[in-house]
Amino acid sequence: MKMAGVANAPFVCAILVFSMVVVPSLATVYTVGDSSGWTLGADYSTWTSGKNFTVGDSLVFNYGSGHTVDEVSESHYNTCTTGNALTTDSSGGTNITLKTAGAHYFICGAVGHCGNGMKLAVTVTEGSTSSGNASSTPTTTSGRNNHHSNNVNESSSGAALSPFFTVVFTFVAFF
Repeated sequence: MKMAGVANAPFVCAILVFSMVVVPSLATVYTVGDSSGWTLGADYSTWTSGKNFTVGDSLVFNYGSGHTVDEVSESHYNTCTTGNALTTDSSGGTNITLKTAGAHYFICGAVGHCGNGMKLAVTVTEGSTSSGNASSTPTTTSGRNNHHSNNVNESSSGAALSPFFTVVFTFVAFF
């Protein structure tokens, strides 16, 4: 006995499955200091206010020569201690993906710059979406990235397939 519509079953199944899949959220790329960039004279605590940083978001630091972006411990941030950075970059376009929840601290390692305000602290949450006021202009770093950006999509946002979507897609493709 032949069942009506069996030949179209994988197609119908695919439509039903895809209609139930939720589109993954997009990460936000924050340009530190907006158009001013990473420089002396900026107030980075004001810049961070109202922004919600979540795991997967990125910070893009744009700056001229003579500056660095050093990720440091909280104590080194508070005392502007240089020379003991967890990571450092001086390329002029540093792109850091926020991979873990918690507080992250950044300073400029040039003598006197941290003490004159070139320091940034961000608190990152586990949330799946960002609702901060990110720069609306797509941001790239002209190929100048530090080691944090090995897996970074350099456009203003990107999405990865959720494990559920990958399994469903594989199952549907099998038929």
